[in-house]
Amino acid sequence: MRNVVVTGGSRGIGLGIARRLTQAGFRAIAIARKESSELTSAIQETEAANPGALKFVPFDLAEIDRIADLAKRLRIDFGPVYGLVNNAGIGGEGTLALMHNSQIEQVLRLNTLSPIVLTKYLARSMMADGGGRVVNVSSITAFTGYSGLSVYSATKASLIGFTR
Repeated sequence: MRNVVVTGGSRGIGLGIARRLTQAGFRAIAIARKESSELTSAIQETEAANPGALKFVPFDLAEIDRIADLAKRLRIDFGPVYGLVNNAGIGGEGTLALMHNSQIEQVLRLNTLSPIVLTKYLARSMMADGGGRVVNVSSITAFTGYSGLSVYSATKASLIGFTR
């Protein structure tokens, strides 16, 4: 069973992606700060049909300096990682002129820096294992912008540039 890491996998789009991956025969490893009730239910449902296909690893992706250790731990605990879905993100709503610098930094750290660094470490082992896949989830706001979401839009546009 090939392993695919899904960040922001505890709810919403990330959990939906993780569920679809398990249905397609992959082991989805959901990364999020904490386990949601939706993820707990999904793990229980998946366990009945496909034991071990959906796993949860708690991790705060804003802790950039610990991402290398996360990548090592994933390989030790689950074996080679075949795929990565960089889905985690936060919005950081607010008028730019009134946003605290710390809020701007938090959005940049989670939405831009974190997926780049995680990809760096997981791609190393993917290449050593003969290949893999990386999917970066962006947003329509990367192209259109949206009032009150300038920083979020910038981070999602940066993901498009990173992907290309």
